[in-house]
Amino acid sequence: MYIEFNSNPVARTIGDCAVRAIAKALDTSWEFAYIMLALNGLKMGNLMNGNDVISATLRDSGFRKANIPNTCPDCMTIREFAELNQTGTYVVGTGTHVVCIDAGDYYDIWDSGDEPIICVWYENVNPRFE
Repeated sequence: MYIEFNSNPVARTIGDCAVRAIAKALDTSWEFAYIMLALNGLKMGNLMNGNDVISATLRDSGFRKANIPNTCPDCMTIREFAELNQTGTYVVGTGTHVVCIDAGDYYDIWDSGDEPIICVWYENVNPRFE
């Protein structure tokens, strides 16, 4: 289920989805998630919302990454993944957007449930894809 969520301290609504998703997934402040991403981006010589920077930041916090199986590259949406995965915390990527899913609910500033996902970061659970 979609739950409106914006941890941005000035209620910004564009360009910081990775910060918001990581803050929610790690149960930390928007500011701390921003610093984590910025430091990894600086070390890697990349922007903080790059997939490799997001991956490194989540990996440093114990998450692993999985790509959506080749049998279904475009058909699993954020909503469908959330419905299949009612336990655990995940960060899903669409290629242009990043969202946190926690206990089957997806947290975002807009209902992004129809967006197809291409990868998922997870910890302490095995994500279901079908």
